[in-house]
Amino acid sequence: MKIVILERKSVGMDVDVSKFSKFGELVIYDTTEKSQVAERVKDADIIIANKAPINEETIGEAANVKLVCEFATGFDNVDISYCKSRGIKVTNATNYSTETVAQHTFALAFYILEKLNHYDNYVKSGEYAKSDSFTNFDKIFTEIYGKTWGIVGMGNIGRKVASVAKAFGCNVIFYSASGKSTCTDYEQVDFETLLKESDILSLHCPLTDRTRNLIDLEAMKKMKKSAVLINVARGPVVNNADLYTALSEEEIAGAGLDVVEKEPIAVDNPLNKIMDSGKLIITPHIGWASVEARNRCVEEAYKNVEAFLRGESRNVVNE
Repeated sequence: MKIVILERKSVGMDVDVSKFSKFGELVIYDTTEKSQVAERVKDADIIIANKAPINEETIGEAANVKLVCEFATGFDNVDISYCKSRGIKVTNATNYSTETVAQHTFALAFYILEKLNHYDNYVKSGEYAKSDSFTNFDKIFTEIYGKTWGIVGMGNIGRKVASVAKAFGCNVIFYSASGKSTCTDYEQVDFETLLKESDILSLHCPLTDRTRNLIDLEAMKKMKKSAVLINVARGPVVNNADLYTALSEEEIAGAGLDVVEKEPIAVDNPLNKIMDSGKLIITPHIGWASVEARNRCVEEAYKNVEAFLRGESRNVVNE
């Protein structure tokens, strides 16, 4: 049995992955480019990947592959149909990042809502030390208590965010992009209502044909001018050029992003031109990446391999 980890760096060099050697020969690559995949997996029985493309082009000559494990919940890097046609099982890591993504959602929201960049700079610039007042609130900020928190995607992360928002005293509404949500704990609304009523709108949905460019300029023009948009889902759910326009023209008050259309962010992404961190904060896709979550991710993948070798189905996405 040969196990090949293509992108060990994706879960952090501080997280131990040596446990996979229990299953056989373990070969580890820190990173892998598309052009390197075929050669590196040609005699693998199990492939563990994250973003590396797994399709006929890259694994077509890898005759021994029986299982592809994701160091992630998403699996859009894998040609699911092709793997199924060859009898190759594909598994993902589920529920490992719920707490940390929810936490990051509120970190981004509060950074924008409470003008934290402005007030931190006010103190560090020395202006506070010169002040004749014990306080300064020259930039208005508001409470989230009593506000409407809108959510797209009421899966595990969406539900966690909803419960925290409710604890803060928010009215929670949500829109199901798939139209298949069975959640009855919170009010489900149509897309127009979600846009119109949300004071904070956070995105927790997968990237599908339905959600790609879901939040475009037309959508943002329907939002409150005081609204804040948070995207911790997938970058292309929000049209980045349209978001630049909406922020520049003050169609919405601010945005917090952990994901962008192309990652790492493209040099020509117009959002790079917005230097006002009180209006826009972008973090480099770290919402999932607390040390606890990264360890859970590896553990989930390990359990998936273990189950597969016992002949059990665990987190298989292409049955």
